[in-house]
Amino acid sequence: MRAALLYSAAGSLLLSALTAAPDTDGARATAELRGTAVAAARAKAAGIDFGPCPDAQDLPGSMRCGTVTVPLDYAQPDGTQIELAVGRARATQKDPHNSKRKVRRQGALVYNPGGPGASGLYFPLVGLLPEWKRLAAAYDLVGYAPRGVGRSAPLSCEDPKQFFKGPTQSPTHPSESYKKERIAQAKAYARGCVERAGGALRHYHSLNNARDLDVLRAALGEERLTFMGSSYGTYFGALYATLFPARVRRMVFDSAVDPDPAQIWYRNNLDQSAAFEDRWRDFRKWIARHHDVYGLGRTAREVRRSYERARARLAVEPAGGKVGPGQLQGALLQAGYYDDQWPHRAHALSAYLKGDPGPLVEQAAQHPEAAVEAENSRAVYVAVECNDAPWPTDWEVWDRDNTRLARVAPFETWDNVWTNLPCAYWEGPRQRPLDVGTGPGELPPTLILAAERDAATPYDGALELHRRLAGSVLVKERDAGTHGLAGGTNACVNGYMEAYLLEGRLPGRGADCAARPEPKPRPQPRSTAPEKPRAGRPLR
Repeated sequence: MRAALLYSAAGSLLLSALTAAPDTDGARATAELRGTAVAAARAKAAGIDFGPCPDAQDLPGSMRCGTVTVPLDYAQPDGTQIELAVGRARATQKDPHNSKRKVRRQGALVYNPGGPGASGLYFPLVGLLPEWKRLAAAYDLVGYAPRGVGRSAPLSCEDPKQFFKGPTQSPTHPSESYKKERIAQAKAYARGCVERAGGALRHYHSLNNARDLDVLRAALGEERLTFMGSSYGTYFGALYATLFPARVRRMVFDSAVDPDPAQIWYRNNLDQSAAFEDRWRDFRKWIARHHDVYGLGRTAREVRRSYERARARLAVEPAGGKVGPGQLQGALLQAGYYDDQWPHRAHALSAYLKGDPGPLVEQAAQHPEAAVEAENSRAVYVAVECNDAPWPTDWEVWDRDNTRLARVAPFETWDNVWTNLPCAYWEGPRQRPLDVGTGPGELPPTLILAAERDAATPYDGALELHRRLAGSVLVKERDAGTHGLAGGTNACVNGYMEAYLLEGRLPGRGADCAARPEPKPRPQPRSTAPEKPRAGRPLR
């Protein structure tokens, strides 16, 4: 059942419950447009001084780093400036199939992995992978850390030393006392964001991410932008296409967020929780088909009982003193994003129930050395989503909608609530979501890639984006749910992407690809090679 049906059947969401978005002042909108032009002109003149990366000892020599300067507030382009960290690997111009053939350089391909809160700074390293060598021959591969992320004017909402709070519980039907505890935590987190970031906090949002992208384009010396965005990256990529259609050369939207203003972001998260229930069921069915390997049950229902048995045991005695039900749920949630995680996650659950907690602790335990990056990613995620749009400010609305949803989609619903609940208590102005859309001839043809059973960005979002961007073509991976398709193991998807980016060719309507083969039911050794870019994890 489609995500929207799961909660709308129980009762429609009341638009009146949402905080009214303040009217966008026309003068400010004009000032922001002018400020973007000013910042882009400056960036074009300055360029980017690429040099060794700060951690150059660990990176191939082809990877170079630099910064681009953007205004904190585009309405005041001469005011406070921030720097965004940028990474680049020059086009090799070498045909990977014929070393004697020189490939024509086509400019820069800018990539964003999503989030909000994920960094694409090291994206250029994918040029070392076989699936990306043809694109790396023709394009400078460019990644960057968006505002707030990593070294790009980083945001923080709490002391990273206090960020990991495991082991934790993760009740699928929380008690009233537990809800009150999480409400208090959400209020404290929202206050912490204001206290640590001050007045700058209001300027971290998707419209500014789109404007930053135009300044980066100019700094790279590109008259028109070639861009690939995954997950959340598709949303501000769509904003860019709406704001600056004449500056687009080619755009790939990989695993598309539903850009309908009414969906941003509260409703999108309801849909997402429902879709994760479907993916959780897919995973359990796969485990059941391999009962001879994992011994977790011969049906999806039996596998769920094994999971519940593990949750109950961890609630009493956390594995390794670090992994409780909350960490178990987080680890298995990864299986909802990526099929290639299935063998490892199933093995860890099986081993734990058979008396060996080691694999589960290895996969699910939180590592203090990652706390700074994780806290920063979380802070940016919350700031962007809370600033982007109105949210319900009445807890009763959240409680009603998610209690109904949890009856049919218990796996992720409440954890998704706790992730986003600071937005109910957010201080400061909210943006009015831009009505994404372009008419015939306004935007060059664009390519949308989507897996039919993607949970993080449900497939209906790709259909909506396709409807709104005239001339776009949607390529579907049938009966598949991996989040982030570009440059993966599906040769059909990669073929469409390469034909578009290298030759400007798009398939006809109704193009789709068969799902890639299911993962093998045994844990595979982790590769030491660079991973293909994945859609940013923070978008839940």
